[in-house]
Amino acid sequence: MVRIDYAPGGQNAPHTHPRATEILTVLEGSLEVGFVTSNPNNNHFTKTLYKGDVFVFPSNAVHYQRNTNQNPGAITIANAVFGSQPGISADILAKSFSLDVATVNFMQSKF
Repeated sequence: MVRIDYAPGGQNAPHTHPRATEILTVLEGSLEVGFVTSNPNNNHFTKTLYKGDVFVFPSNAVHYQRNTNQNPGAITIANAVFGSQPGISADILAKSFSLDVATVNFMQSKF
């Protein structure tokens, strides 16, 4: 069990739990939640939750949360994964994004 207090405009970037289902309860305010089903369909489901609502994220589903009470801001995933220092191995990123290593190296050189 964990408690997360979202700052105005805060979000929990897309992530997954490979061995756990996540259950979320909104204690106050509102929260946009979403998840994506696995391949091959990759269907995106999203819903705005309000005080007292409960939502279940299926195990291993890529999911996120965003505070909709204020300006949500943004976390740029490309900057984080292609521009990290030290860099993430090109082999890992190539496999993760279905790219070839040369493309990953090119993208990393731009950050």
